[in-house]
Amino acid sequence: VILGYAGYMEAENPSGANIRTQATHGVIAEGVPRVIYTHEDIGFPEGPSVIEAAIIIPLIVGREIFGTLKFYYRTARKITETQKSIAQGFGTLLSTQIAAAELERQRDLATSMELKMLQNQINPHFLFNTINTIASLIRTDPPKARLLLREFAVFYRSTLENSQDKIRLAKELEQTQRYFMFEVARFGDDRLQMEVDLGKDAENIQEMLVPPFLLQPMVENAVKHAMPPEGLLTVRITATVEDRDVMVDVQDDGVGMDQETCNSIMHPRSETGLGIAVKNVHDRMHGFYGEGASMTVISTPGEGTTISLRFPNQV
Repeated sequence: VILGYAGYMEAENPSGANIRTQATHGVIAEGVPRVIYTHEDIGFPEGPSVIEAAIIIPLIVGREIFGTLKFYYRTARKITETQKSIAQGFGTLLSTQIAAAELERQRDLATSMELKMLQNQINPHFLFNTINTIASLIRTDPPKARLLLREFAVFYRSTLENSQDKIRLAKELEQTQRYFMFEVARFGDDRLQMEVDLGKDAENIQEMLVPPFLLQPMVENAVKHAMPPEGLLTVRITATVEDRDVMVDVQDDGVGMDQETCNSIMHPRSETGLGIAVKNVHDRMHGFYGEGASMTVISTPGEGTTISLRFPNQV
């Protein structure tokens, strides 16, 4: 269909109307520019026209032809090498803009799909373990059971309904702490502890907008993979400001990882549970904040792991 038309016979070629000329269909089919010097070669369906010549440039992105850019002339003498160069230049410019828009659309789609994947990825073991924990507390500690049940409903409602592109960091922290509450109820406060310190810029940092499900997967991985066979595992979430960038660290004092394991979870093809979570957070950060965003993982066996997230230009 015609997306835009300006000039002679503009009223007869509104946006949304069907393409009328044979030459345009030919360029779309072949992907090759055409310089046309007669109205017969243009191929208007109604026959002769005051338009006698044309330059038709295909708009190509990758291997796909998205459409054409057409310049009509009343006489073939108007078509010069300069006109051909201008037409080709405009065609290249539009193709580049279409490619950029398509890349942005694909990035947004991928980010949205990744978020939906996280929203729908309800770990059945976590679900059953939490329900069993609440059930066991009904007899031994009914008030705590009621509290956990209320918080559990809030937790999953937020998990399933949160479709916003970004949320306040304060809300992400609340959801992460709510998750951690269930794990403490399951393992005991002698096995798990969380500390949160946002520093002197806490008020501004809490208002910072971040993608949802950013910190919770990091904390969840610490509980799953870093907890030692016995003793206390402490998970710390801290934040600092460097220039205008915000640095958020998720640190644990657990079992740690060797360098090979640390490298593997950052590999873009990592398909294991820990790797999926890290890669997902890494990809979404780049999608939302661009190349200035970063994630680093530093770990030492027997000492713990620190995951550092950099949010550029946030304060």
